[in-house]
Amino acid sequence: MLVLTRKKDETIVIGSDIFVTVVDVDGDKVKLGINAPKDISIYRKEVFDAIVKENISASMAQPEDVESIIKLSRIQQKK
Repeated sequence: MLVLTRKKDETIVIGSDIFVTVVDVDGDKVKLGINAPKDISIYRKEVFDAIVKENISASMAQPEDVESIIKLSRIQQKK
């Protein structure tokens, strides 16, 4: 892991098109601004972990779960 020290308003560059700027430092909290191309997904680690967990759960859906979803979808389409 690369560890860098930055002060408020200082920036690091990742690749040639991702810029991470220290926007504010308040006690033990650091506020970062991230400028990146729109096709780059940026998540907080805890959100990313939840997405991965949900994707794993969804990939292990049982056939009866899929059938229930299809039935609900048909009911919604009739409304």
